[in-house]
Amino acid sequence: MTRHVGFLVHPGFVLLDLSGPLEAFLIASQLSSCQYRLTVTSLDGGLVCSACGLTVVTEALRPRPFDTFIVIAPPEPPEGEWVAELLATIRDISQRSRRTASVCTGAFLLAASGLLDGRSATTHWFYAQQLQQRFPALCVDGDHMWTEDDGMWTSAGMSAGIDMSLAMIEQDLGKDIARSVARMLVVYCRRPGGQYQFSSLVDFDPGSDRIRTALSFAREHLRENLSVERLARISNLSVRQFGRAFASSTGVTPARAVERLRVEAARPLVEDGRQTFEEIARLNGFITAGRMHQSFMRVVGRTPLELRRCARTIEPLRQSL
Repeated sequence: MTRHVGFLVHPGFVLLDLSGPLEAFLIASQLSSCQYRLTVTSLDGGLVCSACGLTVVTEALRPRPFDTFIVIAPPEPPEGEWVAELLATIRDISQRSRRTASVCTGAFLLAASGLLDGRSATTHWFYAQQLQQRFPALCVDGDHMWTEDDGMWTSAGMSAGIDMSLAMIEQDLGKDIARSVARMLVVYCRRPGGQYQFSSLVDFDPGSDRIRTALSFAREHLRENLSVERLARISNLSVRQFGRAFASSTGVTPARAVERLRVEAARPLVEDGRQTFEEIARLNGFITAGRMHQSFMRVVGRTPLELRRCARTIEPLRQSL
């Protein structure tokens, strides 16, 4: 079986947004009986210069069917009267293709073409708010690595495009092939779409000193009871005032923030494998391994056992390099 994967690039595109997914599909072809035919296109064809100065050879974009059509754009999506022709072609190709996808700001072109209306989508966290403001007909989730909504795939930038490609390969060829591709790429298996793009420890940087004090306290006392009432007392606010101020400063509830902090603190211990899940749960305030399991599923999209198995799979490969 041959599956045709088409990539659309535009001058100024980020090279890794193209090369990461392209390499993933290429390796999948080498490891399975399925052959991915790869074609890089641009509006007019010819040489297209990336943001780092390297150029790629492309074919002229024209309406035709692909199995998978992946749109890649520069950090600032193209604008101008000529873009209408580009968007019309994207719509036409998408209607002929089994699935359509974007990497990073490619979501702006899919959104402008109307293909994401009423759907969930993501992009690089830096552009998520801009995407939502410009296209209110879609639901932007700037936290997620990648999303899939009825055949429309979107991903954050850089390495997240590889994660999305691995998910597509898993859909086509199964988990074993996708895992083998990840090992060849020396990436951490496949991060699920629901995993956050970056650490909560970086994300939670509120302007309010009182909320910052509560977060600092929580980080240092994860194994203890961190009820809203206790954190409100630390902040010298009433429970109602604290809840409103916290959500306004961080975009999440106090309970969700504490859960994310605990998961991120527990994850290295889970992957290390030297402690039981019960011990890790107690150390990080989950109380029981069952509750920790539920939190990992909500935050990471994978169970602690899956993460531990994945770490054990990839570590021998790292040591051999």
